[in-house]
Amino acid sequence: MKQLNDSDIAKMIGEDFQPDDKETKKSVRKSLHLSTRIPKPSATIPEHITIDFHNHTEQEAWDMLVQVADSETRSATVITGASGILKQKFQQWATDSIISHRIISFTPLNNGSFSVRFHKTKKSN
Repeated sequence: MKQLNDSDIAKMIGEDFQPDDKETKKSVRKSLHLSTRIPKPSATIPEHITIDFHNHTEQEAWDMLVQVADSETRSATVITGASGILKQKFQQWATDSIISHRIISFTPLNNGSFSVRFHKTKKSN
């Protein structure tokens, strides 16, 4: 977090600011609610993520995939398991679902996992 100096405070209150001592500075900073005016740094979105469908229901796996597709993550390793419904469902979701347009490609890494590349999402302001 940026430490504000006296000139920053003077700019914020629009007048010449001449603090006498530390107590005056503390009082002004508190009255201006400076901690709420300084934007918090945004969380960093990882370029690559691994999601594992093991021990998850079909709905949970779908929710995890949608969350990653909606984020700004560019690629993922999706572990479906070698057999079972989630491997089949993942392939179906990647080719024919409401998120398939966000997936650039998916390729098998082995019998139970896929490498997935996502389109970059557009930030909405």
